[in-house]
Amino acid sequence: MSPIIHIGQALRGQHGIYTIFKQLQETVWLANRDGRGQSVVIKSVNHFRIQNERDVLKHFQGRTPFIRPLIDEIVEPVDSSAIVLKYLDDHLLNACASQRLTDKEIKFAARSVLSALKVLHEHNFVHTDVKPDNILVNYGQGTTRFKDIQLADCGNTVPADSAYAKDGDLIGAPIWRSPEAHLRLHWGTATDIWSFGTMLISLLYGHNFFLFKPDVPADHEEYELKILQRQCEFFGPFPLTYRELCNRDTLNFLAYIMKSIPPERKKPFVRISEKELSKEDKEFILRIMKLDPRDRPTAAELLQDKWFDKD
Repeated sequence: MSPIIHIGQALRGQHGIYTIFKQLQETVWLANRDGRGQSVVIKSVNHFRIQNERDVLKHFQGRTPFIRPLIDEIVEPVDSSAIVLKYLDDHLLNACASQRLTDKEIKFAARSVLSALKVLHEHNFVHTDVKPDNILVNYGQGTTRFKDIQLADCGNTVPADSAYAKDGDLIGAPIWRSPEAHLRLHWGTATDIWSFGTMLISLLYGHNFFLFKPDVPADHEEYELKILQRQCEFFGPFPLTYRELCNRDTLNFLAYIMKSIPPERKKPFVRISEKELSKEDKEFILRIMKLDPRDRPTAAELLQDKWFDKD
């Protein structure tokens, strides 16, 4: 279906008029607000995710500066379901690919993301897709390159007690996805903590390093199996407490995963040397990356960690 919105079109919102000047993705556009040269992002698609993102952002509007805010809603044309969002310069995946982040920048990003998650989780919402290209940045000058960092794309953000969570609906991009979500178990706020930890590992290593990226393409039939194997290689074995989380078939599957990893492929993260990561960085990661979601700290607890005290 051809897009309802097109370049050069003027859209009327509740609080302004927006003229489209660039298409970013199939359903995402850049627009100029009221002819003042102020860029905004417009998302337009007749889909649950847009209505859900609007409702989630309205709920959290003004509660935190670390979630990208809703600016407006498009009311004309009426056949377009569209929301207007704050424009930021870039996303974190591009920022760390172009130049390795300093320790200050990594901690600034980590604190910002955890602060956003803290607010979401305190209200029992799960973001479900925490990853670097959903973390938006404004560049500035000072001790870090970043002036603002905000969590974006709340289209799949849902309550932890929703049917989606209870039924173990598949969420997020595979290499950032938690073990319980891969296994389609009941997931909750702890799944965001795993994704945050996975993202933090990539930021600490830099150079587009993705710890759980398999050695097969994304369309390979064993792609997700190999991600679970790598999660087990670095942070396994899966604990016996998984008996309380899943049925016998899933337990047998986990046993197969663990048996399929030869000893030479097991690379416990705890054994990583200080040549790769500092002791403080490694201890912080190990605190986060627990295969049993019930063992992971909350966002609020992580924000109090001594890791943030050392620059």
